[in-house]
Amino acid sequence: MRWFLLVYFSVAVLCVGLFGWKGQKSTNNPVEVFQDMDHQPKLRFQAASDFFADGHGNRRPVANTIAMGTRVPSTTSAPDGSDLPTSYFRSGRYGDYFGEGFPKQVKVDEALLERGKQRFGIYCAVCHGLGGDGKGVVGPYWTGGMMPATANLVDDRVRALPDGQVFWTITNGKGLMGPYSGSVSVEDRWAIVAYLRVLQASAKADPNDPAVKKLLEEAKASTPKPATGGNPS
Repeated sequence: MRWFLLVYFSVAVLCVGLFGWKGQKSTNNPVEVFQDMDHQPKLRFQAASDFFADGHGNRRPVANTIAMGTRVPSTTSAPDGSDLPTSYFRSGRYGDYFGEGFPKQVKVDEALLERGKQRFGIYCAVCHGLGGDGKGVVGPYWTGGMMPATANLVDDRVRALPDGQVFWTITNGKGLMGPYSGSVSVEDRWAIVAYLRVLQASAKADPNDPAVKKLLEEAKASTPKPATGGNPS
């Protein structure tokens, strides 16, 4: 019994010494059983670094380059009268409200839609599906069906969203979807919005409509087919 009390008291003292009394505050560094991420080789703002020859941690931008998603400042004003960096073109908003339509910097044409289709296939289709119906490969295959259903981008709810809100969502993310402002340029985000509107329109198209039938036949006829025969080398 005496040894038990001695061991018990020693463990209690050790615990109090390591973790302190409940609610007690201290300016000392905490005891870290597993070293946290505060202590790792990294660069801090306005700090020196022996890694680089000039001794500075901050690095200058590469000469004659522009960061992705930015444009050269100009005197052109946005539709809302503000400067370009805070315009509808960059934010999808007019003040506190989402805008409808495309900014004047964006020309909606066949080239833009083709670019939007390409970017959509790279960044969006893996979750939302090539048709935008939320049936991408991530849900059933990668997560084994454990991931919540991906948003259906061609349903009436998303169709009713303003263009600016769709752009803002791509930029800032929503729910499990992270922001794409760092990987998709401003122009390409608007291209994706334009292409999404095409997907939404096609999802509601009547296949028995003669005009739609003609378009489907033209698309089918223009679909490239694999070559047969010949030497594959």
